[in-house]
Amino acid sequence: MTDTVLYEADARGVVVLRLNRPAARNAFNLAMAESLATACRRAAAEDARLVLLRAEGPVFCAGADLKERQGMTDDQVRARRLKGFAAYAAIEALPMPVVAVVEGPAVGSGCEMAAACDFVVATPAASFRTPEALWGTVGATQRLPRVLGKRLAKDMMLTGRVLTAEEALAHGLVTRLVAPEALEAVLEEIAATVAQAPPAALRLAKRCIDEGVERDPHGALATELLAIEESLAAAEWRAAMARF
Repeated sequence: MTDTVLYEADARGVVVLRLNRPAARNAFNLAMAESLATACRRAAAEDARLVLLRAEGPVFCAGADLKERQGMTDDQVRARRLKGFAAYAAIEALPMPVVAVVEGPAVGSGCEMAAACDFVVATPAASFRTPEALWGTVGATQRLPRVLGKRLAKDMMLTGRVLTAEEALAHGLVTRLVAPEALEAVLEEIAATVAQAPPAALRLAKRCIDEGVERDPHGALATELLAIEESLAAAEWRAAMARF
């Protein structure tokens, strides 16, 4: 693991992935894309219970590293973009709960990473911006419209509008807006709850929601029924029910 993404795990199976280019405002470069994908594979292989995606320094991610891109050929830019897509997809594909913790600006790739997580916990210093089109490129056009709706996503993309933490909360991108002094306690509460819950049930629930929203109501119900059968076969629920 290179130091562009730090990997921390505790005895409960709570993993923290921390973007670690603070001097570059955590600009997303090739090394970070590769490291993030590797870190996600490691979390999956180690059966993590919960993954928190965080960042070193006051900026969550300033977007793509444009300095890196200046010396690239078209083929190199294309290859780097595909590495980025693979990293976002690796976050999204993790079977356990994944929470983005955004304490500062999230630009371009930062929005992609946050939107790839299951939900976002933010402080008031967080903000969200997708200026790719204004920079002459294309990106961040797929996940945010599904979360925010296409009109707000277009406003951000086509005008450079900055979405404040409060606006992001109102429109559903952020699910919890927390004062900085309360953040660690809130994250610990989330971690303790998830770590004590049956991991298979959480994964099945996540899968049902992710797959269900892409299907019609009948297909979504079929997805849940299959998950119920898996749950019954595993019998994990019996031990959980016995605690009540």
